[in-house]
Amino acid sequence: MTQAPAFEDLLALVQDRSAATLRGSVAGAPDLDVRVPSCPDWSLRDLVEHVAEVHRFWAAVVAAGPSEKPPVVAPAVDTLSADLSARSASATQELIAALRAAGPSVGCWTWWGGSDVPATSGAVARHQVQEASIHAFDAQLATGTAQPVPAVAALDGIAEFVGVSHGTAGRWPHEPTRIGLHAAEGGSWLLDSTESGSHLVDGRHEADADVHGSASDLLLTLHRRPTLGSLRYEGDRAALENLLNWPDLD
Repeated sequence: MTQAPAFEDLLALVQDRSAATLRGSVAGAPDLDVRVPSCPDWSLRDLVEHVAEVHRFWAAVVAAGPSEKPPVVAPAVDTLSADLSARSASATQELIAALRAAGPSVGCWTWWGGSDVPATSGAVARHQVQEASIHAFDAQLATGTAQPVPAVAALDGIAEFVGVSHGTAGRWPHEPTRIGLHAAEGGSWLLDSTESGSHLVDGRHEADADVHGSASDLLLTLHRRPTLGSLRYEGDRAALENLLNWPDLD
C-alpha cells in the first residue's frame, strides 16, 4: 500500500485533472456532442456538466460541515452561460475554495458512511481526485487523446477505490479469496474478500491470484475502463473476474 498525498497536493490534483485534461478535452473537441465510449449514455458536453455539478455539490457538502444528510444545492447562477469551460472552471474553484477553507479534518456528510473511510473534508478531496481523474480519462477517450492517469493519482486511487467502493458494497458474494494488485511504479495492495466484505490487508500473504501492470491501468481496470497498456494475470482467473466485476458501480 502507499501513503495518500498531502491535503494541498490533493487539491492541486483536483485542479490539474479538471483543468488540464477535462476542460482541455473540451477546448480541443470539434463536437461537444460526441459520445463518450466509457459512458455511452453521455456526450462530452454531458460529462463536463456532470463533473461541474459534482464539484458544486461537494463544495456545498464540505461548507455545511457535519450533517446526517446532504445539503440541498441551489442551481448555479451561471447555468445559462454558453461557455461550458467557464462553468466547469467556476465549479472547480468553488470546490477548491470550500475544501481549503475547511482544511482536511472537518466532518461532513458522505455517501460512504458505512465504510472504514472517514466522513471528512480530507476524504472528500481524496475522492474528488479520483472522480476528476477517471472522468478526465473519459473525456480524453471521447476525443481520441487518452493519456494514462498520472501515477501519483493512480497509486492513491487504487486504495481509495477499495476503501470507498468495496467498503460500501456489503458482503462478498463469492468464495473467500485473496488477490494482489501490483503496480509497476512500486505499489502493491492485497485484498481480502470474505463474507464480511472486501478490505485491504497489510503484510506479506500468499494470494489466490495477482494482477501486474501500471498504476493507471490497474485503476482504470477497477473502474471498468479500457486500459492503455497490458496487464499480467497469475493464479485463479475466475476469482480475478469476480473481483473486477464487483461491486456494482452504477
